[in-house]
Amino acid sequence: MAKITYIEHDGREHAVEVKPGLSVMEGAIRNNVPGIDADCGGACACATCHVYVDPDWLDKTGERSVMEESMLDFAEAVQDNSRLSCQIRVTDQLDGLVVRLPESQH
Repeated sequence: MAKITYIEHDGREHAVEVKPGLSVMEGAIRNNVPGIDADCGGACACATCHVYVDPDWLDKTGERSVMEESMLDFAEAVQDNSRLSCQIRVTDQLDGLVVRLPESQH
């Protein structure tokens, strides 16, 4: 299991254990983390699972795909560290990952 910390825009933290193989989005949904709606169910067809990856973790979460880049056009306040959490697969190497939720998703 990988411990992932989701931080809401107001600073509230939700540290949860997520099984490898799931996405960061699925970890949030299964643990009732507010701010990740995942309207498309993880199909990379919306931007309601937008997160900001903590800079220390950018290299470990991988690059954005072309489709993910396209969908981020629909997200608000996109930054260099923006990702769709449905596109980040949890591995043991992501134990300790920190993601922040944008204010627009509260």
